[in-house]
This record gives sequence, structure tokens and C-alpha cells, in this order.
Amino acid sequence: MEPDRPNTLPPSLQALIGREDTLERQNAKLLRIAEVLIRHSEETTEDRGAAYAQFQRAAMLEDQVRARTRDLERALDLLNISNARLADANREIETARQNLASAIETVQEGFALFDANDVLVMCNSRFNALLPDIRSHLQPGLEFVDYLKLASHSAYLGMAQGMAPADWMEMRLRRHKEHHFILTQRMGEDRWVQVSEHRTRDGGTVILQTEVTDLIRAEREERGRMLHDQAQILRATLEHLRLGVCIFDARLQLLGWNERLGEFLTLPRTRLRHGMHFDHLLEQIRDQFVFPHGLSAYRLADWVRSVRRVDSFTMEVTREGGAQIIELFAQELPDGGFVMSLDDVSAERQMLAELSRTNETLEARVMERTLELEDALTRAERANASRSRFVAAASHDLLQPLSAAKLYLASLFDESQSDLALRTLDKVQSALGSVEGILGALLDISRLESGNATVNMGPVPLGPLFERLRDEFSPMANRKGIELIIRPVSAVVFSDSAYLRRILQNLISNAIRYTDTGRVFVGLRRRGALWVVEVRDSGPGIAEDDQEAIFREFHRLHAKASASEGMGLGLAIVERAASLLGHPLELRSKPGRGTTFAVGLRPAIEATSSAEDIQSGERHYIDTARDLLVLLVENDAELSRAMTQLLEKWGVTVLDVGSGEEAIELLEATGVEPDICLIDYQLGEGMDGLDLIYALRERLGADLPLRLVTADRSEETGIRAKAAKVEIMAKPIPPAALAAFLFGPRR
Repeated sequence: MEPDRPNTLPPSLQALIGREDTLERQNAKLLRIAEVLIRHSEETTEDRGAAYAQFQRAAMLEDQVRARTRDLERALDLLNISNARLADANREIETARQNLASAIETVQEGFALFDANDVLVMCNSRFNALLPDIRSHLQPGLEFVDYLKLASHSAYLGMAQGMAPADWMEMRLRRHKEHHFILTQRMGEDRWVQVSEHRTRDGGTVILQTEVTDLIRAEREERGRMLHDQAQILRATLEHLRLGVCIFDARLQLLGWNERLGEFLTLPRTRLRHGMHFDHLLEQIRDQFVFPHGLSAYRLADWVRSVRRVDSFTMEVTREGGAQIIELFAQELPDGGFVMSLDDVSAERQMLAELSRTNETLEARVMERTLELEDALTRAERANASRSRFVAAASHDLLQPLSAAKLYLASLFDESQSDLALRTLDKVQSALGSVEGILGALLDISRLESGNATVNMGPVPLGPLFERLRDEFSPMANRKGIELIIRPVSAVVFSDSAYLRRILQNLISNAIRYTDTGRVFVGLRRRGALWVVEVRDSGPGIAEDDQEAIFREFHRLHAKASASEGMGLGLAIVERAASLLGHPLELRSKPGRGTTFAVGLRPAIEATSSAEDIQSGERHYIDTARDLLVLLVENDAELSRAMTQLLEKWGVTVLDVGSGEEAIELLEATGVEPDICLIDYQLGEGMDGLDLIYALRERLGADLPLRLVTADRSEETGIRAKAAKVEIMAKPIPPAALAAFLFGPRR
């Protein structure tokens, strides 16, 4: 063989001559090619040029085919690698499937998996094991609807009474739309499974079936024991009762009774048996009893046969010549039956008769005592009226000579007298003035206490009143070296001008009398819906323990025991007059820091002093008051009738009730809203007056006009009323104060 030579030919020529040929063969091919090329170069015809061009294209196509062949070989290599990997993955998937199948087979519950298209993927042997007639059809690929159709027609599937296979399928399909549900299904004869469906993340469904037969049977046995125990308890309860009791079902058949029933009906045990119809029992006993006039045993039978026994049935019958009274009571049961009881009420009815006779005796005695008290009250009222007339007559008779004495003294001052005589006359005149003031105070107290004080309520301009008070008390303040400040005002209030002036006179006089240095201030301020007149002084103040006592008659603080200093009636008059007019009175004081008295006044009309405007405003308030609706809450029937009669006489419409609960019930039932409320404080059991006020304000608004009416003047009641921001109208109620509150203007 010849030695190998380096191959320096181009790849296209190497392909033409063939690498596998021998060297001689290759040389021969090369020579042949060289000849062809030489001829081609020597020939210039078009045909030969075309042949050479075809030769060139063939060589180029050969190169492209070989390149594509190499690419295809590489692609085949990659495909073989992917196929190998796919085979490995398939083996792993099959292994995982076998492992999953083995795992779910070990699960104690029945297990099935449906994909998102409701096609069965797999299930274990316990799935629907209690439905053996469909087990062979549960294969992968089974649709969920077909599975339900198979199960619904299984001979072992238990359904509720009246449910058809189509109804069961509809129920399962409806529940299948839920994300998760659990139900208990009967399968086979007295076998039970708990079926639960759960939705997977990809939309598939997992169904688990757990047999709960033992649990259902245990619950059934426990329920049976409980029913037995309850029956025993019911039996013991019925036997314990003193009543005769019997129970009938919806078919009017006897279900149970106690021994006491046989004693009431005088029937032996053999005559009472389970299942006895009510009509049969009624026929045996109806001749034993005497029914009330106009009624008979058939009245009870009619109730028993009623379609709907809305109300219970009660009747009293007698036996043994009327000596024994038996009460029949029947009540419907939820299942359509009824329970009936018989009770011997002879002793109770006899006791009620005795109580009735005793009550009649007590009423007669109460009436007798009431007449005696009325006589005593009449005598007391006559004595009080006599005392008031005596005080008024005595005051009038004494004031007449006092006036004459003062005139004589005034004439003596005109003549020349010595200084000693003038000082003596001055003291005499001062003493007579003190006596005149005391007599006037006694007369005022008598009128206010008698309840016969005459008031004329109407608009009162405060501007002229304040000016007169300034002129009246400025000399008295100047003599003591005290500064008296009375601020000018223009407000108009609703009051009695005479009594209002007397109230302010006493307050200012007291303030000047008990103030040694400093000043006395009288001003007007607005507080809510009221005008408040304040009288302040810089005197010694009043201790808290003494603040209630100063309003008592003949009680004075920090004053000499002299008639010239008064008899301690000023503040007593102030308190009674303010109560009469319905004006709230307030005291604020501390020792060493002075005293302030405040009187609350209701606004009348806007600031004006013309008589025409005042009369027009007064007529407006009286006409408006005739349309008032007043809620009166008073548990004393006599007082309620008296106040109602007075209010209706004034033209006021009155809603009168006896308790707070009745008031709330009346307002809820009628829906009316009263204009004014008069509420007694002590209303007996339940809510008191303040509790009712809170309830009314919550229902009708915080600005509802009202008064707390009470005879309780204790500090505790006052504190509670103040905390509730409600004013007290003290009993006995003066008619003028009541009229001032009702007919006065309110804003």
C-alpha cells in the first residue's frame, strides 16, 4: 500500500472523488475532471456554460444536504435524550400513583377524588362499601352525575320517607355546589355513614365517607334512656302534685295521669287506661258535677275539639251539694294534644268569701274614720280661718291707731323742741315704724299660710320696679355707709307686681341690715329660659347648717333681740310668696364671703313698658293656655281628682294616671305629647317621680316643661331634684303658683 498523503483538495472535490476510493481510483477521477475542465475552458458555446453552471449548483446542494444531515443527527440525539428522561418521569409518576393508591387504601374512611371536570380519578375499596351493588361501576373516568345516579338507585341506600331517587340526586347536586358540606346518610340496614365533600385548589372534589353506625346506635340508646328517665321524672312530678292531672294526645287519647285524678273523678284504676278517648271519659264523669248556670260539660268538649285552642279553658264546678268546688283548667300542648288539671279550691273560695266580708267591715270602719277625720279637718280649717281673720282684723285695727300716732308725731316735729325731745320723738317714730312693719309681716304670713292670698299674674316691667327700689333703699344704705348698686334693666317678666316687689324689698332690706361694710348689689341675668334677679351682699355670710333655718318664722341670725331689727319674718314671707308665684328661690352663701339670693322669673314679652303691649301680651298668654295638654301623674286618687277638676275648670285638657309605668304605657299607646307634666315624687312601688322625668325627657326631649310635685322637703330630695335640673312645686300646691306655672310664658 502507498503511504498516506496529506489531503489538500477542497471539500467539494473530496466529495466527488470519494474518500473511501483507492489512490489510483482517485487519481483517475482527478484526471477525468481535469480533462473536462480543460475542454470546458476551451469551448465557448452556451450549452457547455450551462452544463458547468449545473455542475456548480450540484456541488453546492451537496454541501447543504450534508449540513442539514448533521443538524438532523444532533436533533435526533437530543430527542433520544428527552425520550429517556420522559420514560424516567413516567416511571416516577407511575410509582407515585401506586404509592398514592396504596396510601388511600390504608385510609379507614371511604375516599374518592374527582377532578375539576367532575370525573372520577381514583377511589379506595372502602368508598361506598355499604352499597355493594354499585361497587363494580366505580372506575376512573366515571362522571359525578353518573355516580349519583348509580347511588340513588342502589337497593342499599336509605332515604327519608317520601323522598324519591330524583329528589335525593337534586339534594346532592345542590350540596355539591357548596365549597364544603357534611351530611349523615343511611346505607344498608341500620348502617350509617357521614359523608363530607371538600373542594380542592384546582376545583376538584374530595369525598370522605366515615361509618358512624356505632355512634348513631349509642346516641339512640342514650336518647332512649333519657326519655325513660324523663318519663319517670314526669310520673314522679305528676304524683307529687296535689292536682289531678291527665294528658291527651292530638287524637284525644289518654297518654298519662296521676293517682290524684282518680280520687277527684272517683274512678277505680281499672276505669282509667292508656288510649281511652276523651269522649268516653267525659261520659263517665259528667254526671258527677254541677256546672255553672248556663254551661254544661259540652262546653269543655267544644273547647277540646276546637281546631286551634288559642286560649286556655277554665271552669269551676261543684259537687256534694255545693260544699266542694273544683276548678277545671285545660291548656293546649305544642303537638296538638292538651293537659287538663282538677284542683279542689273549696278552702280558697271560702277564704275569699270571708275576706270579702272582712273587707266590707273594714270599708265601713274606714268610712267611719274618714268621716271623723273630715269633721276634724273641717274644724281645723274653721279654726285656721278664724285665726287668719283674727290676725287680719287685729293687724288692721292696730294699724289704724298707729297711723294716727304717726301723724301726731309728725305734727310735733314742726314745733320747736329741744334736742332731747327731738331725739325722743325720733325714737318713738322709729319704734312705731317697726311695729307697723311687724304687723304688716304678720298679715302677709297669715294670708300666705291660709292659701287665700289673691294674686294677679301678668307682665311686670322690671325697669320701673328697680328704680322705685333704688329710691326707697338708697337713704337706708347711705345711713349705714353702704354702697347700694341696682343696675337698670328693661326686661318684662310674668308675675304679680305687688308680691314680687315685696319679695325684693325683703331681700334688699335684709342685705342692708346684715351688711356692715362694703356694698349690696341687685342685678338681672339670663339663665336658660329664666330671668334671675340676684341680691348680693358683702355681709358675714350664712353657715350651711343655718341656711334652711333662716326661712322659718321669727328666726334671725347676727341680729339684736330688738323689735326695731324685725321679728325674723322677712325671709319666711319671701319663701312663701316665691312658692305662691312659682318663682324658684336659691341661696348661695359661705361664712365671711357674703350672701346671694336669686329669684327665677319667667320672661313675659319683649322689653316694653306701654300698657297696651302689656294687656295684649297678657291676653295672648291666657288664650294660648286654653289649648294646654297636661300630663298629671299622681298616685293619691283624691288629690288627683281635685287637681284634675281645678285644671279642667281652667280649660286645660288633663291626662291623669296613677304611676310612672302607666304614664309611659299611655304615651306609647296614644302617641300624644303633653305640653306640660306635673309629676308626683312618691309614686309607690316601681319608678319614682325623678325616674319618670328621666324617661319622659328621653322620649319627649330635654326641654319638656315639668314640675316635681312633693311634700317631701328633705335635703336629699332637694339634691336629687337639683341634679336632675328639675324644679320642685311643694305640696300643698297653691292654686296661684300652679296657675303661674301653667299660664306663664315659656320659651
